[in-house]
Amino acid sequence: MNQTAMRQLALEAKAAARLMANVSSEVKNTLLRRMADALEAHRQDLLPANGKDLQAAREKGLAAAMIDRLQLNEKRVREMADCLREVADLADPVGAMADFKLRPNGLRVARMRIPLGVIGIIYEARPNVTSDAAGLCLKSGNAVILRGGSETIHSNTAIGNLLKRELAGMGLPPAALQVVPSTDRAWVNEMLKLEDCIDLIIPRGGEGLIRFVTANSTIPVIKHYKGVCHTYIDASADFDMAERICVNAKVQRPGVCNAMETLLVHKDWAAGFLPRMAATFAQQGVELRGCPLTREILPGIKAATEEDWAAEYLDLILAVRVVDGIEQAIDHIQRYGSDHTEVIVTRDYFNAQRFLKEVNSSVVMVNASSRFSDGNQMGLGAEIGISTTKLHSFGPMGLEDLTTRKFVIFGEGQIRS
Repeated sequence: MNQTAMRQLALEAKAAARLMANVSSEVKNTLLRRMADALEAHRQDLLPANGKDLQAAREKGLAAAMIDRLQLNEKRVREMADCLREVADLADPVGAMADFKLRPNGLRVARMRIPLGVIGIIYEARPNVTSDAAGLCLKSGNAVILRGGSETIHSNTAIGNLLKRELAGMGLPPAALQVVPSTDRAWVNEMLKLEDCIDLIIPRGGEGLIRFVTANSTIPVIKHYKGVCHTYIDASADFDMAERICVNAKVQRPGVCNAMETLLVHKDWAAGFLPRMAATFAQQGVELRGCPLTREILPGIKAATEEDWAAEYLDLILAVRVVDGIEQAIDHIQRYGSDHTEVIVTRDYFNAQRFLKEVNSSVVMVNASSRFSDGNQMGLGAEIGISTTKLHSFGPMGLEDLTTRKFVIFGEGQIRS
């Protein structure tokens, strides 16, 4: 790779970011709606490109859950377009001022939201990230450099080119949206050194990718780490509710980061609940791996190893543990969790409150499927990802999380004595 190629791309993005920071909300909203219309109007151009990626994935022998993450169809393209429209409908955070203070000397001090600048996003699998990330970054006044995985290079390039045409069509800088044109890791290595051009790196993908980016970046990184999501079934839980939640959390889309990976069951419930769940999961093709107490109740399942408790399977595999109660459940989550999403199913108000206070993952839920840990489902329009980094942003990242705040001061000639 010519190292200057990546730097040139970043320099162009930096110049475009200065222009995007001053684009009005009306213009940005029009842009996103035009991008949404273009996705739908040209979906037949996107699907063949996606077909090339799917064919390559099948030839590599990727798991069915991973192939599902890669796939585009008319419904998913429509959902991508709808996400852009929802972001367009959200309030623009750029320029918003808050925390006004009147000082004794008459100075008025406030804080104003401003874009971060150039955001680099390194991600794997799902091609919808390309349009979601573009929409969020552009609406928040930033420029974005997108580097998807080799498994979606054709899809990401097709989506990126389509969206860039809308930028150019409105007289806005196309360089505000850059798709790295190569799957060569040398481009990523160079990208991570460009701290003079790129303000933030957001990696989304497997543990290996996150660790590589964190270890090699000279640019601040917000980690979107693996989703080892737990569901704890408390002693007071409703049987039917618990079953619905568990099946949805594991089966609906097992290859995504907010799918349940470990089921924790109160010991008083285990004998009645686990055989019922095992039968239901067997019908859905889910493989269970259990602790010794679980295997006494379900002797036909595999034994869970220490590695299973920390595993993000992204597949139809579920680790199951019987616990003494809420304290042991919380201890297990704190030891093996990834600060992503945790769920308690209970009718006990005090246990629900304890779970909410003591579990410090980015999203904590009571009586709901972990699959709702999603920016779109939580009213953000779309998300740039789910941050498991507590500094700057924690949890699903929306528009406001792609801005920072500066102080502004209004005076009438005051001088400091």
